[in-house]
Amino acid sequence: MDYSRSETHQKPHAICIPLPLQSHIKAMLKLAKLLYHRGFYITFINTEFNHKRFLKSLGPKSLDGLPDFVFETIPDGLPPSDEDVTQDIPSLLESIRNNLMLPPFLDLLTRINQTSTATSSNPPVTCMVTDNIMGVFTVLAGEQLGIPVAMFISFSACGFLGLTQYPALIERGFAPLKDESYLTNGFLETIIDWIPGMKDIRLRDLPTFFRTTDPQDIMFNFALEANKRYCKASAIVIHTFDALERDVLDALSSIMPPKFYAIGPLQLLLNQMPEESFKQIGYSLWKEDSKCLQWLDTKPPNSVVYVNFGSITIISQQQLVEFAMGLANSKKLFLWIIRPDLVVGKSAVLPPEFEDQVKETGLIASWCPQEQVLDHPSIGGFLTHCGWNSILESLSAGVPMLCWPFFGDQQTNCRFICNEWSVGMEIDNDVKRDEVEKLVRELVEGEKGKELKTKAMEWKKLAHEATSPHGSSTKSFDLLVNQVLLEKQHV
Repeated sequence: MDYSRSETHQKPHAICIPLPLQSHIKAMLKLAKLLYHRGFYITFINTEFNHKRFLKSLGPKSLDGLPDFVFETIPDGLPPSDEDVTQDIPSLLESIRNNLMLPPFLDLLTRINQTSTATSSNPPVTCMVTDNIMGVFTVLAGEQLGIPVAMFISFSACGFLGLTQYPALIERGFAPLKDESYLTNGFLETIIDWIPGMKDIRLRDLPTFFRTTDPQDIMFNFALEANKRYCKASAIVIHTFDALERDVLDALSSIMPPKFYAIGPLQLLLNQMPEESFKQIGYSLWKEDSKCLQWLDTKPPNSVVYVNFGSITIISQQQLVEFAMGLANSKKLFLWIIRPDLVVGKSAVLPPEFEDQVKETGLIASWCPQEQVLDHPSIGGFLTHCGWNSILESLSAGVPMLCWPFFGDQQTNCRFICNEWSVGMEIDNDVKRDEVEKLVRELVEGEKGKELKTKAMEWKKLAHEATSPHGSSTKSFDLLVNQVLLEKQHV
């Protein structure tokens, strides 16, 4: 059901609230834009900290919004910190867990509904789309308002399924770890065979939050407690598509009561719609350097390796040097994104010999428009931390991957990239320059690289089919809108 722009007070009004991290905000904004195109009035809620970062990176008018797409803010309960650095994630989760955002969130919803009168421009709130991690408090708010709440999983279905197994890990004595030696003594190679939809999965392929010896660990307990919340949602939306994770989605549907909707890749769905009005609403918390696109224009097709470890990965100075010298020694063209806070505790310092070697072959930027880069014909491969947005963007562009997962669901994603989807090769966690050099060369010019490229192009085709007018993701989005989010309109 579509709503014309003139029927303001008949419009459904969706609150969209992401986890305050770059990748989660980006995915939620895309879903919000899709809902806007279906006639929803959108209120998108950032934290005050990230709102300031957006204004700094995108410009002072970037969040002025549209007549029926507005931005609001709530405090995050954390002390002030550097605007160019991602906040400490355990502290952020603890703030969410302790419901520090709930009172200001409820106050905001009350104010929105109180200003919704016959003469105002905004309709009353009728539904909510919340990041599943924010569900600690947003589901409570939804219950108080009596509106449907869809939980949005902005990471992979396989990673989500792995997280649902945390109670079983405790019951079977696998978590928490007995002592630190279990990280290195081969214990993590243990194959677990009870998870439906996952074949030959090892403990080290599961999301990493269980890798602690502390039963009170914040990240571990947050993930554990999350399993109790999903049954309270009206629906669960996962940013994926059926052909990619069919077995896993079937397994999830069999173990959880809410209905699942696989809707992705979101950008490909957005590509089906005119987005002129959205050009001012960007996604990046860092200022993007588009000069790299001009550099790519001068390079041959499929010749450049794009390197980006995402928005929250932190590496050591030694790891930085090993990656740098591996890239330099490969003699292959590369574009490397080194954001301001990539190296733990300090600025990134590249060795002088690296800079001498790569004057003709490499380009380093602090941040970039990633989807435009991956879609560029000169890109031949992607060295990635295996964040989910990055993976879907790579598959959508038909680009094979070198995988160096950092934490969370990235290990699970890496396993599926290399073993189930056959579009990538893994770099050992203890990264060495010789291995980086060898794998970069193989990706760009080797037989294995050609096989990965062929497979990546097959997934690109399937991703575009899923988001076509009659594709599985398009149908799922229709069902989500009509069966769940418009529930109050249909009563």
